[in-house]
Amino acid sequence: MRTVVVIPTYNERDTIERLINDVLAQDKDIHVLVVDDNSPDGTGEIVDRLSEGKGRVHVLHRPGKMGLGSAYRQGFAAALAMDADFIVEMDADYSHDPATLPRFLEAMEGCDLVIGSRYLNGISVVNWPLRRLMLSYFANWYTRLITGLRIMDCTSGFKCFRRRVIESIDMSTIRSDGYSFQIEMNYRCVEKGFQVREIPIIFIDRRSGSSKMSKKIVREAVFMVWKLKLGSVFGALFR
Repeated sequence: MRTVVVIPTYNERDTIERLINDVLAQDKDIHVLVVDDNSPDGTGEIVDRLSEGKGRVHVLHRPGKMGLGSAYRQGFAAALAMDADFIVEMDADYSHDPATLPRFLEAMEGCDLVIGSRYLNGISVVNWPLRRLMLSYFANWYTRLITGLRIMDCTSGFKCFRRRVIESIDMSTIRSDGYSFQIEMNYRCVEKGFQVREIPIIFIDRRSGSSKMSKKIVREAVFMVWKLKLGSVFGALFR
């Protein structure tokens, strides 16, 4: 069963080589696909070099910063073309532990989507400022309240999809980024009746670089949950 781990990057040269090696070490059937947004620090060139010596490393170069959701949409399409059975989302900065990947694959037995949850057993977040932690925690509470999702960590960016899930979703209709991209993908999976499971993870704040969080991303998430809910309600009225 081939697994493709999709890793969006922008200025991640300090961690990317070690991360790729650690991911590949978890299983011989794991491939890494880096989606690089023309990082000025040379991240893309590092991955190019690794791809020449490792048959399981692949890179998709993009002309500039085009958003996290866009990176995943293109990465998912490329992963399907690579005959992936499972497709994993993962950050490039070691906030997601590569050693967790075997647990994800084990948990996929009988599931269509496995989410690495920071809030399944209390709060499992290390080194986040209190303000950032509260924003994330209440964003998830707000999302569950409005959408009715029974997922403790709706905004997690560490997750594994079965191939048929990505194939069933019209990715051209998903235009959101950041938090809201994760929420929208979860909602579409549940809406289509796929089996979703959460497993606990420990999330460790970025070891290097800077956060991509912005006020725009937060605002987008606030309105996205209402768009999903209202779309579901009014869509049902016309079926």
